[in-house]
Amino acid sequence: MVIKVGDVFPDAVLTYIPYDAANPDACGLPQQLKTHEAFKGKKVVLFAVPGAFTPTCSEEHMPGYVSGAQDLRAKGAEIVACVSSNDQFVMHAWGKSYNVKDDILMLSDANGELGGKLGLVNDGTARRMGPIRLARFAIIIDNLKVTYVGVEPAPGVTVSGFPAVMAKL
Repeated sequence: MVIKVGDVFPDAVLTYIPYDAANPDACGLPQQLKTHEAFKGKKVVLFAVPGAFTPTCSEEHMPGYVSGAQDLRAKGAEIVACVSSNDQFVMHAWGKSYNVKDDILMLSDANGELGGKLGLVNDGTARRMGPIRLARFAIIIDNLKVTYVGVEPAPGVTVSGFPAVMAKL
């Protein structure tokens, strides 16, 4: 079953490498993020990409969020996060390549735990990307309640892109 507006966002464990302002070139130790602990009482914009450094994700999806993260915050988003099926080291490197610092939380769902609970996992085997790939989507969460779900119906970025999410905040 696919997550829908009005549902409670599922509790899942994701991983990330925190941004270190004192040593921005460092690759720190992976940390766990439990979604219910991190998102409770907050407004969250979570967007998902099938793969870091891939053409559509890098050229169409991520740039809008990088340039618009502060606009999302101005409209009430306390956390702006990107999640992918890639591991936390790849997500950290991808964030560094965009200089996101701590504007966007770069999360890994490499085991597909969150994607499975959301009902938004695709099989990338045919494209040689592995069996677990997140669908391309964006979700707005307000105190663990889902207020917007935009799952891309076809290749490209429309309902999960920055403009669509900004309009829904």
